[in-house]
Amino acid sequence: MDRQWMYADRRSKEFIDGVHYFLRVAEANRQRGFICCPCNKCKNQKEYSASRTIHFHLFESGFMPSYNCWTSHGEQGVEMEEDEVEDDNIPDFAQYVGFEGNQTGEEEIAADGNDVADDLGQMLQDAREDCERAQKVGYHSGVVAMKGKNGVSDKAFGDLLKLVKNILPGGNKLPETTYEAKKIVCPLGLEVHKIHACPNDCILYRGEEYENLEACPVCKALRYKIRRDDPGEVDGQLTKKRIPAKVMWYFPIIPRLRRLFRNKGNARMLRWHAEERQQDGMLRHPADGSQWRNIDRKFKEFGKDARNIRFGLSTDGMNPFGEMSSGHSTWPVTMCIYNLPPWLCMKRKYIMMPIIIQGPKQPGNDIDVYLRPLVEDLKQLWKKEGVPVWDEDKQEEFNLRALLFVTINDWPALSNLSGQSNKGYKACTHCMDETESTYLKHCRKVVYMGHRRFLAANHPVRKKGKHFEHKADHRTKPKHRSGKTVFAMVKDLKVVFGKGPGSQHIKSEDGHAAMWKKNSIFWELPYWEFLDVRHAIDVMHLTKNLCVNLLGFLGVYGKSKDTLEARNDLKHMEQRGDLHPEPKEKGSHYLSPASYTLSKAEKESMFECLESIKVPSGYSTNIKRIISTKEKKFTNLKSHDCHVLMTQLLLVVIRGILPDNVRATITKLCAFMNAISQKVIDPDRLEALQNEVVQCLVSFELIFPPSFFNIMTHLLCHLVKEIRILGPMYLHNMFPFERYMGVLKKYVRNRARPEASIAKGYGTEEVIEFCVEFIEDLRPIGVPESRHEGRLRGKGTLGRKAITTVDNNLFRKAHFTVLQHSSLVAPYIEEHLALVRARNIGKSDAWITRHHIDTFPAWLRQHLMGNESINQQLAFLARGPSGSIATFQGYEINGYTFYTRAQDMKSTNQNSAVRVDAMGHDGTTATYYGAIEDIWELDYGPLKVPLFRCQWVRLTGGGVMIDDSGMTTVDLNKVGYSDEPFVLANDVTQVFFVKDMSSKGKKGRGPDEPKRQVVLPGKRKIVRVEDKTDEDYDQLDGQPPFTVTIDPSIFLSNEDTPYSRSDHKEGTIVRRKYVP
Repeated sequence: MDRQWMYADRRSKEFIDGVHYFLRVAEANRQRGFICCPCNKCKNQKEYSASRTIHFHLFESGFMPSYNCWTSHGEQGVEMEEDEVEDDNIPDFAQYVGFEGNQTGEEEIAADGNDVADDLGQMLQDAREDCERAQKVGYHSGVVAMKGKNGVSDKAFGDLLKLVKNILPGGNKLPETTYEAKKIVCPLGLEVHKIHACPNDCILYRGEEYENLEACPVCKALRYKIRRDDPGEVDGQLTKKRIPAKVMWYFPIIPRLRRLFRNKGNARMLRWHAEERQQDGMLRHPADGSQWRNIDRKFKEFGKDARNIRFGLSTDGMNPFGEMSSGHSTWPVTMCIYNLPPWLCMKRKYIMMPIIIQGPKQPGNDIDVYLRPLVEDLKQLWKKEGVPVWDEDKQEEFNLRALLFVTINDWPALSNLSGQSNKGYKACTHCMDETESTYLKHCRKVVYMGHRRFLAANHPVRKKGKHFEHKADHRTKPKHRSGKTVFAMVKDLKVVFGKGPGSQHIKSEDGHAAMWKKNSIFWELPYWEFLDVRHAIDVMHLTKNLCVNLLGFLGVYGKSKDTLEARNDLKHMEQRGDLHPEPKEKGSHYLSPASYTLSKAEKESMFECLESIKVPSGYSTNIKRIISTKEKKFTNLKSHDCHVLMTQLLLVVIRGILPDNVRATITKLCAFMNAISQKVIDPDRLEALQNEVVQCLVSFELIFPPSFFNIMTHLLCHLVKEIRILGPMYLHNMFPFERYMGVLKKYVRNRARPEASIAKGYGTEEVIEFCVEFIEDLRPIGVPESRHEGRLRGKGTLGRKAITTVDNNLFRKAHFTVLQHSSLVAPYIEEHLALVRARNIGKSDAWITRHHIDTFPAWLRQHLMGNESINQQLAFLARGPSGSIATFQGYEINGYTFYTRAQDMKSTNQNSAVRVDAMGHDGTTATYYGAIEDIWELDYGPLKVPLFRCQWVRLTGGGVMIDDSGMTTVDLNKVGYSDEPFVLANDVTQVFFVKDMSSKGKKGRGPDEPKRQVVLPGKRKIVRVEDKTDEDYDQLDGQPPFTVTIDPSIFLSNEDTPYSRSDHKEGTIVRRKYVP
């Protein structure tokens, strides 16, 4: 772009001709009839309708400095910042393997793609054979792994290396600089492509058609940024290196899949779904869902080889700087591998990131442009011949194939990937054109109701129209649309991508947004139309939206959603006259209390309960951090906070408040959310779960105003269907991908080049993970070590003391507890019990039991003394424990952290409550609840046995009760079983207690504190800890789910005014003038 004439002598012919040319361009690109003046005084800040005025200004003052690209006069382009330089931040691994990333398009991939993998394997094999080189690779891999794992910058890490190397003896193998460490390790890196893109997201500059273009053929935007001081091409001078206006990074998936199979363990785990998965009819994995089985039936050749990959894909925007003040949006595209076990498929190590799309603006509907390289690889992987890959486990080469199983995104990104508009009147991705929607005039939004059509055909509420405009509803639910049917809807849609001039979008229909925005690029995949669910609903964002919406109407989160506009919509619809706003003086309005409106006393009860909650370690955030007791509101709720509230806590904190049927509906919804969040789901329960959630939605239509029913609330009725098709919900939600984006943010070291920093960090971690698999004593970064590693069998963690003088009675009981639970001792227990009964005929069973407990240890020791034929462990048990007992305030065992009651008082967590299933004296098994008073560790020589001395709640006399909603409550003041205070630490399950506010006496009468406590289960996550591989370890242990057996929709439909309450008159005064 030679525009040196702009700053030449204004009397010269070239300047005069150039100004005339400029004015012709400016005339052709008038904005609203005006032209910006680029003279040195106006500087495009003033506009004029007459071009002669601008002509005069330019000859009088000349052009403003550095205006080489006429961006204010119709030219498309991006100007460089003053201090911007060419982005040479190519990942280190790319530099070392001999290429710098493609600046114009993609690198050519070798025909024999296994060459790279073979070179890697050969390098590591050579390293093993060469001891010195092996040590060098090991040292350097170790230091680079430490750097990557802890996110240390190059400069800081280089300084640390120098310091440590100087401290160590001379001749040590530690690298001197970060560069030296990477130089050894990074030749193992895989290829990465840096592809130029149109700044308006129209095209990628790749392929024969676009690779050599200088401007976008759609919007005419320039490919390279324009230098402010660009003199153009000057003879005899080298032109400066040009900077692309926008780029994307592509990490090809085929070589990365080849590398995955180069490791024996990984190659074996990729067959786990077929060879090791527990197949008992339960839903534990996507392979248990109907979509997986349908693929195997439809594509028999693909399903025959268990090594063929099934991907899940997710994408979302993130702010790489982690600042709310910055609007930068970087879009990584991530993929998980569903062949792996559920405890690995979502781990950082096995999440691939094939694409990074540069910010600062999101691609939106034009994301298909950036997905093109990935889709081409997926099409190649689907071909019958696949790609040749070496399987290290089976020691053979095979043809690998892969398919995209499902995409997992938040609601806006789902629309971008699927091409379906998820706003407006046809927003539901399942109901499609059968979506029932209504526009609210005053709230100015579309809502989605009419859930009676999802009820069973014979449900009584279908016939009752008392609260539904006196109309019955006998419609059937929307039918399922097959992929072929959906493809027929979109196959003829034509879109020209981009955000600049020249782009073409789907026009609206009758003033409403069209149901489809584009024909998604994924329809190019041959198998896409055969998938029942192509884009999964993200239950993480759904749960957060539902929780915030519900709390907003209860008036305990942010601004109340029970607004004047919501009530005026009821008035406009001529419904629920009791709730219409009542005009007051000075333009204010009174909103009478609805059935969900909390009184001041109810809010105090709710937040008293919340403030008292202490949860076990690792359960959730500290509840006190997300509430404001003064304002009686929740604050700063994160996604996981909403998950914990909706699945465990909300139904507890509303006990004793709200009308019965309103509370029952919310409790039933929480029970549903709890059930679908489980890691193992019984498919026979799915139909009942579907009925329950529809009953909740119909009940909510009787309780809440129409403004409650946003699209996220409506989507609840489709979650069960997706579980049946895709498997457990936790394997297709956004939690792991959101966590992974947090990892990517930590890679950003150069704030001017966030995407390049992410690409560099990701590539380095790839190398480290590969090295870890071949070098001993290095742990992977992407599968973090559990805090419970090495502690499953028990380890004291807090307040260790050795005591020698204890109550002899307690000591005997502790010793008896150990003997009682030993299978080696069991025959002798029966023998002694029979002996005691024979010698004490006529004594009661209780006396016999106490005498047996008191005398058995001494009898056993005497009975086995001198018997050398018995088992050695039995001999140690019979001899008895050492008189020196180790006591603790904290103990970790079986994946739990336990505290004593005294330690709990000093902690923000509650770790002292336990549950144990034990056999009573009458031979029946019962569940006992208690709290840990002391933690002992008895020493039997080579055997150490941890015991908890607990204060137990008695089962009778109201000590333990189960209410109608399936919740267990206990009265901690009703203690019992003092003769048997000890229990083996290995046998207990952790629970925690929450105040039951419904057991609190009315104000002025009864106790100030609630009499009872609700029992909630703790949780543990120890799969892959010390080789545990059973998914059931991650369950909420043994606690029965909350259940509401009644159908609240029937009871509510029978009420005259289920939407209002008369037990208090604490309405709301809204001081806003109503504008009709």
